[in-house]
Formats: sequence, structure tokens, C-alpha cells
Amino acid sequence: MHGKRQLITLAAGLLASTASATDFRITMPAANVAGGIDASTDGRLILIITPDAAKEPRFQVRLGAEAPQVLGINVEGLKPGGSAIIGTGVLGYPAEDLSAVPAGDYIVQAVLHKYQTYKLASGHTVKLPAARGAGQNWRAEPGNIISEPMKIRFDPASKATVTVPLTKVLPPIAEAKDSEFIRHFKIKSERLSKFWGTDVFIRGHVLVPKGFDKHPNARYPLIVNHGHFPDDFGGFSPTPPDPNVPCKPEPRFSEPCYNRIEAQEAHDFYKKWTSDGFPRMLIVEIDHSNPYYDDSYAVNSANLGPYGDAIMREFIPDLEKRYRGIGEGWARFSYGGSTGGWEALAVQLFYPDEFNGVFAACPDPIDFRQFTNINLYEDKNVMWREGPFGRVARPAHRNYLGHVDYMVEQEQRLELVLGDKSRSGQQWDIWEAVYSPQGPDGYPQRIFDKRTGVIDPKVAAHWRENYDLVHIMKRDWKTLGPKVKDKINLYVGDMDNYYLNNAVYLAEDFLKTAEPKFTGEITYGDRAEHCWNGDPSLPNKTSRLRYNSMYMGKIMKRIETSAPKGADLTSWRY
Repeated sequence: MHGKRQLITLAAGLLASTASATDFRITMPAANVAGGIDASTDGRLILIITPDAAKEPRFQVRLGAEAPQVLGINVEGLKPGGSAIIGTGVLGYPAEDLSAVPAGDYIVQAVLHKYQTYKLASGHTVKLPAARGAGQNWRAEPGNIISEPMKIRFDPASKATVTVPLTKVLPPIAEAKDSEFIRHFKIKSERLSKFWGTDVFIRGHVLVPKGFDKHPNARYPLIVNHGHFPDDFGGFSPTPPDPNVPCKPEPRFSEPCYNRIEAQEAHDFYKKWTSDGFPRMLIVEIDHSNPYYDDSYAVNSANLGPYGDAIMREFIPDLEKRYRGIGEGWARFSYGGSTGGWEALAVQLFYPDEFNGVFAACPDPIDFRQFTNINLYEDKNVMWREGPFGRVARPAHRNYLGHVDYMVEQEQRLELVLGDKSRSGQQWDIWEAVYSPQGPDGYPQRIFDKRTGVIDPKVAAHWRENYDLVHIMKRDWKTLGPKVKDKINLYVGDMDNYYLNNAVYLAEDFLKTAEPKFTGEITYGDRAEHCWNGDPSLPNKTSRLRYNSMYMGKIMKRIETSAPKGADLTSWRY
């Protein structure tokens, strides 16, 4: 849930405009700009306005009180040298309209997030942003066209128009290179390519064990570390941290030098991974970024295609063949946090014989009766709790003290500014893209109206039957339970920022009374925020960096107690 933000320092020397403005004309560059532009471009044109000159406006976009002003419109067939106007009447966030933005001196920047046309196997034609190497991040996706940050004087009372020229095409991102311990591969998925009407690839970043090349006869268990888009395998570094590297603070943890903590943890994991006696296994992080989000949720979907089967029937067998995996369900495990926590639990339930255990931390809502803090089946509106004489806004994000940072309505509006038709690349839109039926226009059916918050009960019913994991466990426990009753482990902080603990409570209510009896683990972190993953002895800021080591003891115990007779328990124990 909610992927990483990227930050850079703004270069000195802003382009300047002294004119007051009420409208902005964003212009396309000529065709011969470095990197090149198409003869005709479709996409989402995004304008950011901010008083903060410390970093580029595109990297400041976020939710909350300190958010910059953002506005967005669709463009179709925009030609080199062409232009589009963003002015009053265009939906914005935090202010809904430019007319509500105070007069003042600001920095502005425009980004054209390019769309590609897909002719789907369903017969529909849709326009979506292709995944081009940045994890579906409109701020940095190669091929997107940006303007230089520009200083302006804004006055909503003025009738002037300021021109913001798009000048730079973002360059391609080089693919990661192999090293002694981290290997990379990709496959073309026939299933997904057929669905999308174009070649679709899934990439893997594989951590191989010490001695991998020296033990060609060894076969290894496999761990799938589910989560958001990885540009490489994270949290592993043979190089000791540089004590002189400049500090990067993490306000969430009140840590002035969190990057140094991350670097030390990455090196400490390398030392564990290569130590004598540490289990020799394969761990993979999967890049399944797609036109809707930075990952696919690892399940089959009417709008994203059969990613579940593509991963399980194409990607995993190829990985295990290339890197000598054991290739049997007893020797596979999955874990992850947030989005990765939901994915890990989902693949254990949807492919129960293919995995031998799941460790799901702070999972995205696993019971849609508490979809964060909303009951999608009984509530009428996701944005408001309504009574006969008034209504109260629903909160979307809190801290461990319960202080609220922003509301559901604000979250939905920012997504709508960044892209309509579930194309924002943000959290609620990917839930909709994964869980909803495909609409008559080829885009996901809305679970609720993005402006009013009114829920569509027919779409909610589709979500329940196909993706509400607690409902599915209840419905299918007679046959599913014997296969997973001792494989499920859930962890969440009881003050999760996104209220994700609420759904885990409902899962526990069912599992503790289920027959056959559930024997897994459900644990809560006292006052722990997102994304607490099960270690009460460590602060969240530390344990969240230890996914690849903290469950290893439990995985080994599971293997020892459940491996079938004749299983290979020795070739990988060197």
C-alpha cells in the first residue's frame, strides 16, 4: 500500500515569469527535442504549484496539510508545438479550483504522463500509461515530458495566461546488472501478452545463496518477497556503509539519518546471508508493474489480466529452472508487507498447494467489511458517515496517537486529479483495477463515485466473491482449511496508519473458531504504525528492514515438520 516517493534537490536557476496568472498554457516542445516526441501524444497533463523551491514540484506531490497544489487534464492527439490550457474549472487538490489558490509567488512545473493505446483481448481499446521502468511513477517514468521549474506570480483575479513550456523527455532507465549474489531475469508472459495485445514481461531480482555457483547439484527452497515495484533486490549490500554519507531524515520515525540505518541493516543482512549455518535459499522480488500500478497484486484480474497464473505457471517455473529451485509446494514460502502482505496471503489461498506458509504483515484490507474503516457492503458512502441532519468526513490516515492527517475525500480527489478512469497509478485506483469487473468502456467499473463517495453495491458484491480474503476463507474453509490451516501468519500494528488492523481483527474472529482448527499465528504490535511485521522486541523503523531474515527460523521449522518423505533436505544445507 502506498509506494515509495522519490526526492531530488532542485537545481539553482529557475526560469522566471513576472506576469500574474489565472490560467496556464502548457506547450509541447518541437519534434527534435532530445529524446524525441511522437507525432501525436495522448496522456495526462499535470500541473504542480508550490511555494517550496527546495526541490522540484513534481517530487513534492503528496497528501496532507503541506501538499502543493495539483491540477490535471487529459490530452489527446497533442502534437509537437501544440498546447493545452489548465485554468479555472479544472479539478484540483488541495484547492478544488484555481480560483481558490491564494495570490502569491510560486514555483510551477508541468508533467505530461504519456498514455499508450492497448487493444485488449476483450475487444476494448483503452489508453493507459505503459510501465516503462520507474514503477508506474508519473514523476519519473521514461518518455514522460516535463517542464523546468519556473517562478511565477499567481493572482486568481488576473486575466493573464502564463506559458509553461515542456522541454525535457525523461530518459530510459538502465536495467540492473548481475552480481555475485543478485541475479536478474525476465520472461515474456504468453498469458499477459494475449490479454494486453502486446508483449508483456515479468522481471525477477533473485538473491542466490552463498556458494550458489560452487554447488551445481544443490536445489533450493524459494521465498517470494511480495511488495511494491523493486528496481533491484533491496536491503542487501556487501559493502559496509559509508559513515560520511550525507544524512537523509525520515520524519515518520524522527530519525535524522535514516539512510545510514538502512545501509547498516543492508550490510548486516549480507553478513547473515553469507554466514555459516544460515539456510541456503532463493529469495525473489518480482517486478510486475503494469499500466495501472507498480504491481499487479499477483492475482488474476478482469482489468489487469491473469497475473496470478502468469506468475505461478510461467514466471515461478522459469525461475526455479534457471536457479535450481526444488520446485515443489513444500519448499515455497511467501511474505510481504502492506500490498505485499495482501498478495502473500492471496497467493497462499488461491494456490494453496503451491506454498507451505505465508507471513503477511500489515496487509491491505483482507476483509472488506473493514476496508480500512469502511464497510463496503453496508455503508452507503466511503467519504462520509451520514445522518439525518449532517455528515462527518471519514479519515484516511492517522498516526499512533490517532491524529488524522487527511480524509478519504481528499485522497480520492488527488487520485482523480492525477488520472481519471482508474488511471492515477495510486492506491484506491489499483484496488479498483484489480478487484472490479471490466466496464463497457474497457476500464474498471467504479466501486463508488469518485466525487460523491456513493458505493455501487453490485460492484461491491463482485469484490466480495472474488477478492475479499476473509469471505473466501469462510466460504471455502471446508476444502481450503485443511490445506492452509497451519500456513497462515498475520502481523499488524494496532495503530496502523491506514486502519489495516481492523480487517485483521475480523480475520481473527473467524480463524479462532474455524474448523478444521487454525494453528497459525496472529500478532498485534502495541501502538505500532504501518507496517509492523511481527517483532515486538524491535522498533518498527528497524524490524521493517528485516523481512528477509526475521521469518527464517519459522520457515525452517515449517520445512522440518512438513516436508514429505524423500524430500531434498540436504543438498542445500552446506
